[in-house]
Amino acid sequence: MVLRVAVVGSGPAGSSAAETLAKAGIETYLFERKLDNAKPCGGAIPLCMVSEFDLPPEIIDRRVRKMKMISPSNIEVDINLDREDEYIGMCRREVLDGFLRDRAAKLGANLINGTVYQLDIPSNNTDPYTLHYADHSNGNSKGEMKTLKVDVVIGADGANSRIAKAIDAGDYNYAIAFQERIRLPQDKMAYYEDLAEMYVGKDVSPDFYAWVFPKHDHVAVGTGTMKVNKAIIKDLQAGIRARAARRLEGGEIIKVEAHPIPEHPRPRRVVGRVALVGDAAGTVTKSSGEGIYFAAKSARMCAETIVEMTNAGQRIPTEDELKIYLKRWDKQYGMTYLVLDILQRVFYRTDASREAFVEMCSDKDVQRMTFDSYLYKTVVPANPLVQMKITAKTIGSLLRGHALAP
Repeated sequence: MVLRVAVVGSGPAGSSAAETLAKAGIETYLFERKLDNAKPCGGAIPLCMVSEFDLPPEIIDRRVRKMKMISPSNIEVDINLDREDEYIGMCRREVLDGFLRDRAAKLGANLINGTVYQLDIPSNNTDPYTLHYADHSNGNSKGEMKTLKVDVVIGADGANSRIAKAIDAGDYNYAIAFQERIRLPQDKMAYYEDLAEMYVGKDVSPDFYAWVFPKHDHVAVGTGTMKVNKAIIKDLQAGIRARAARRLEGGEIIKVEAHPIPEHPRPRRVVGRVALVGDAAGTVTKSSGEGIYFAAKSARMCAETIVEMTNAGQRIPTEDELKIYLKRWDKQYGMTYLVLDILQRVFYRTDASREAFVEMCSDKDVQRMTFDSYLYKTVVPANPLVQMKITAKTIGSLLRGHALAP
């Protein structure tokens, strides 16, 4: 073997890339700054991820089969999954990430508890990249400074990616997510046994939605907004706490978290022999803010492309070969991102359009299309009559929304 690959960051993206590379017998180094890291995250994963990434049942805290959409005027719409084997998985990131990371290491990835500070770029297409990092394996937070030479680098180090900065990948707009983990009394927690809530309204978010998602023994209560509104994020969090107050009564805050969410892909996602995946590349979807599945999927596709183009590590890939991953990614998911971007622009603009959005969610055909696209990541076009009905309902809902909006 000649190929050496460094994967920086061991969230769902980094660990999925490292696992694929290690399985192929490629010399793989997986860097993680904090092995007990619990990334702030709603933690929802689609059903297809459970089977596609072979996740065991214990990874899933809750199997959500009921969603409650709540409009600005507090109109509630219940959405239920009618197929017995379907659910939305709710995970704690510290559990999910730890499982994926450990599995990659067991399959042969060299796990390094270290912080990558600098990436030296070679002057030609064959010399190695040099990573400068602090090794924390001795338990010291400062760590011991070391270097590692590799042929390919995968940046899976999140929205504030140092690898992206090192290759001048360009900036992107981002949102801020803020959430509190709240432990509820047993009777209140029972209400969220298999139920998640989504609230919309300018009081909880001018750009997105707020949520109450059930976890193992608590709920995650949070909201998100674009960075231009980050000064009011705590006011928005107070808004969701107020809207959900009756159901959260007696709860105890056990953790407060915040993190950035990319709003679109970076201008450059592959430069030389460095590829970005997950949040570092900007794979979070508009409208839903979903990132876990797409992070893992993008990283796996990137790693599979490396394995294929190098004949399982027999030679060093070119930039053009790495970019094949991007072409495949954009072909498979480009339309999904476009549609969700349009939905966000249409339905999250005003409280009137948010009222329309919630009203639309009461339609069974809309629910089925929405759940199929979320659970399985495939959008099956409705038959023409159903499509015409949904279009007419969308227009009618938007018109009525203006009358209902508070």
